[in-house]
Amino acid sequence: MKKTTYILFTILIIISSCKNDDETTTETFGTVVLDFKNTIKTNGIELITDLYTNSSNEVYNISELKYIISNVVLIQANGEEFTYPVDRSYFLVNEEVLDSKKIKLSDIKTGEYTKIRFGIGVDQSKYPLNGMANFIPTAEENAMLWSWSAGYIFLKFEGSYTANDGANTDFLIHIGSHGTTLDNYKQITLDLPETLVIQESKSPEIAINVDVEKIFDGPNTHSLEQKNSIQVDPEFSPKIAENIGDMFNAVSISN
Repeated sequence: MKKTTYILFTILIIISSCKNDDETTTETFGTVVLDFKNTIKTNGIELITDLYTNSSNEVYNISELKYIISNVVLIQANGEEFTYPVDRSYFLVNEEVLDSKKIKLSDIKTGEYTKIRFGIGVDQSKYPLNGMANFIPTAEENAMLWSWSAGYIFLKFEGSYTANDGANTDFLIHIGSHGTTLDNYKQITLDLPETLVIQESKSPEIAINVDVEKIFDGPNTHSLEQKNSIQVDPEFSPKIAENIGDMFNAVSISN
């Protein structure tokens, strides 16, 4: 009887010890930087000065390039997801502002990740301005709002081009959702080129190439001669939005 009691007592101690270990286990967190590299034919773009040619043989320059990145999610090989806090998950990338092209995400759960998912623009749940007090001033300062009622511009792409008659003509492409009738928000998932390891002591970078010429030459081909000003446009803006969703590619990781 004493022997049985001793065995039971020992088992209870082991169980209690394991329970205490579980209770004292705490999650750890690190950081990651998303480095967006806007390119044309893998070369970095130069605003105003450089000239480019699209597949419609239109020669153009770029005076402004801005877009909204949102709703970042990191995904492990087993499918487990880490969702970056939504109220901190809206960012503006502005080609003219170097620092804006590197987005630092803190408090990422440590572990190994093989995919990343993010949105281009603002999803309908936050449309037009709900629950985004931290981001609204940034959008206003960068003229990425149509109005308080119309909502956000997801991508602003402007410049000039040489028309077929030889004239130099301005172009303007502003893509966003238009109320609930036309949802141009795109969410994309990228395979990472290698495993992203998040640790407490390191801050790895994911280099994401953004192929700007796909605005014209993605799944849909767009000629500026056909339409050189696109804003609230139910015909052309969904096609450009589809092209935008095809611009991004994760090319390297520095762990």
